[in-house]
Amino acid sequence: GDARCPAASAPGRAMSVTLHTSLGDVKVELFCELVPRTAENFLALCASGYYDSTIFHRNIKGFMIQGGDPTGTGKGGKSIYNTAKNGKFEDEIVGSLKHDSRGVVSMANSGPNTNGSQF
Repeated sequence: GDARCPAASAPGRAMSVTLHTSLGDVKVELFCELVPRTAENFLALCASGYYDSTIFHRNIKGFMIQGGDPTGTGKGGKSIYNTAKNGKFEDEIVGSLKHDSRGVVSMANSGPNTNGSQF
């Protein structure tokens, strides 16, 4: 399928992906207009099969899970942006997007501007 967010000519069009896990499906809605590079990266990695058979390598009960690392160690994973340093790309922080409800998904990183494939 198409791994790109809808063009600006289709404002308000929602994009989503469904992650199929051993414990059930998880639908992830993407805010393409607000975080275009982050959404494009996630969509493209999903479409390419990058996340297939990966695990959630970090699980903090009642708080969060973390996955998206093809090595399963929490130390791997690159973005689709090959020109970026070490396959990492810059943060897209938007004040209206908050971790204020169950099911919110964000990129996981190791500091400012170190987004790769983990979420």
